[in-house]
Amino acid sequence: MYLLIPAAGSGRRMGSDRNKLLLDLLGESIITWTLKAAAASNCISWIGIISQPHDSQDFEKILGNLKLNKPVELIQGGSTRQESVYNGLGALPAQAEQVLIHDGARCLATPSLFNSCAETLHKASGLIAAVPVKDTIKVVNENNIIQSTPNRQQLWAAQTPQGFDVKLLKQCHQQAVGNGWEVTDDAALFEKCGLDVLIVPGEETNLKITTPQDLAIAEFILKNRK
Repeated sequence: MYLLIPAAGSGRRMGSDRNKLLLDLLGESIITWTLKAAAASNCISWIGIISQPHDSQDFEKILGNLKLNKPVELIQGGSTRQESVYNGLGALPAQAEQVLIHDGARCLATPSLFNSCAETLHKASGLIAAVPVKDTIKVVNENNIIQSTPNRQQLWAAQTPQGFDVKLLKQCHQQAVGNGWEVTDDAALFEKCGLDVLIVPGEETNLKITTPQDLAIAEFILKNRK
């Protein structure tokens, strides 16, 4: 299985002046934890890190220290996540038929989650890891007035990995470029093209590091795992 890791973001919401994936988490960078989990998956055979040129030296140093037993390539990212993934798809080895896409900031995903998504992808053209929503969700208007309360039993919180048939996902991205579509993740793009996306049970601890509070929670989770 081939894995793309979008890692071209910034640390703005973390209050950092550099890529948040380079920030320290229990003595290792955030991206290091992500790479270790991916490399420990027995289903993943190739990893592509989609990053900006100014971060390349830092990522190369991290990879040099890790000495992973799987090939890892650095791929130049774009100005948006969507554009970065499109670049990543173009850099996949020619023989790649399926791909997993996993946010670099979700550094707590376990090897078993990667394995579960990879194995399921052999039976589906599109999937996402997700967990049922526990909170009651409110839909509000521009004045913060509640308009409706969706049935919680039908709501799931999307995570990554997300997995897709490479040929179909490339076609969806090409349609997006031609039509000027902008989406928040590849599952939304698949849906927009009328293609089915299957839910794979995710992990409650598979949070995305976005704020300093998230970093503190991640430290707590990792310490408990140890």
